Order: sequence, then C-alpha cells, then structure tokens
Amino acid sequence: MPQRRHVARAVVTASAAATCLALATPAWASAAVTNPTLRQANQHILANDNGFNEGFGKCAGADQQAGQDIWVFIWPGNKVESVDAVKIGWDTDNNGTADTFKTLADGHFTTDNGAKKVWFATPTGWKLESGESTIHGQVPQDRFNLTHTCAGTSTSTGSPSPSASSTGSPTPTPTTPGEETPTPTPGGSENPSENPSGTPAPGTSVGGGQGGGSGTEGGLPLTGVAATSISLTGLALIGGGVLLMVLRRRRDRITFTS
Repeated sequence: MPQRRHVARAVVTASAAATCLALATPAWASAAVTNPTLRQANQHILANDNGFNEGFGKCAGADQQAGQDIWVFIWPGNKVESVDAVKIGWDTDNNGTADTFKTLADGHFTTDNGAKKVWFATPTGWKLESGESTIHGQVPQDRFNLTHTCAGTSTSTGSPSPSASSTGSPTPTPTTPGEETPTPTPGGSENPSENPSGTPAPGTSVGGGQGGGSGTEGGLPLTGVAATSISLTGLALIGGGVLLMVLRRRRDRITFTS
C-alpha cells in the first residue's frame, strides 16, 4: 500500500509539472519586439514614379477615390507576429523633408502570402520621405518596404481661360476734351468748301467773266495790261469826240462874203 501511495503521488506531481510546462511554453516562444525602418527613406518618392505605380484603382483592397494616392507597405517574411505601430512621413511643401505624418490608426491592414501589409491613402502629389514601425517579430535587415503605389487622378476640371480674339474691333483713339475729329469729305477732297460737282456758284460767269460774286469765285478778274489798254482806248475815243465837236463849231462860225 505505501508503495502504491508513492507511485500515485509521483504521477500527480509529474502531471502537474507537465501542465505548468505546457502553459509556460507560449510565453517562452513569443517573438521579440523590434523596430524596423523604411528602406526607401529620403528618396523623395512620388506615387506616380514608374518603379512603384500600378495605376489608378489597381491596389487590391483599397477603395481609391479621385484625388487620392494609395501607398502599400510590407514587412517581408513570415516571422512577424504583429505590426503594433507605424509612422510614415511625407513632404507636402516640396522642401525635401517630411512635414506630414500618418500612423497605424490612419492605415488599413492586409496580408500577402502571410506577410503583413498596411496601406495608406493621401492627397495626390505628396512625396514619401520617412517611415518607422514597431513589430513583434523580425524582418530581413530590420527594414520594411514600400511595395507599390496607385497614383491618383487630378480633381481639377476647370476650363481654360478664353484667349483674346485677334479679330476684335480696334480701340478708338481718344480725343482731347473739346476737340472734334474732322469728318472726311466724300470723294477724297481735302477742302470742305470745294464744290465737287463742278457746277459754278451763283453769280459766277462760266466763261471766266466777273459776275455778282466776289473776285475769288468763278473765273479770274481782269487785271494788269488788259485793264490799262481798255482805259486808254476809252480816253482816245473821248478825245476824238471832243475834237470833232470843236471842229464842227468852228465850221459853223465861218461866214462867206461876196
């Protein structure tokens, strides 16, 4: 009997030890905490770079909207139990350094053949600059990677500004206040008072003689040698008439005696 009791006690003790060992095994096997960083840090990567871009809407599991870039990160290998924290930095003002960050709360989990992945959506045009993480497990070279992107499309739909017409009306030349622009005379005449029809003005002789109008209208006035000769001729006629009258009176006074 005492031997049986000793055997029973040994069995119970062994069972208890085995149970405790079984319960402690998962804790001993838990992966260590590591902090991988982004392999593509400081490379100023745009989502539309040819080495990463798969095209709009091609990132599996991502509901991409217009104006969004999708970024997919992977912790390679099968030795990662969990991804516990992520911080990704982008350059949004084109100065070459990260100024806007997203954390795991902004991301979305996915897997690829057992490898852990997280993707983020950002406005189009951001440049990837930095990344850090905390995981349970290990990855090669303690680095996680940007695996691919899906570049977004532009949300701008504005129409181009209309160009100036080359056939527009010319701008009128401004005039000085109180000064009127002369109206051109039909027929190309430069003198507004000139009679374009050629019809002589009233009182003007067609033949060039002087009528009732002024001497500057119609024909030319009589001046110079022509006026002098006419005056001399008139005086000669008058003198001849006087001479004839004197001779006639003398003849009438002569008396004849026998």
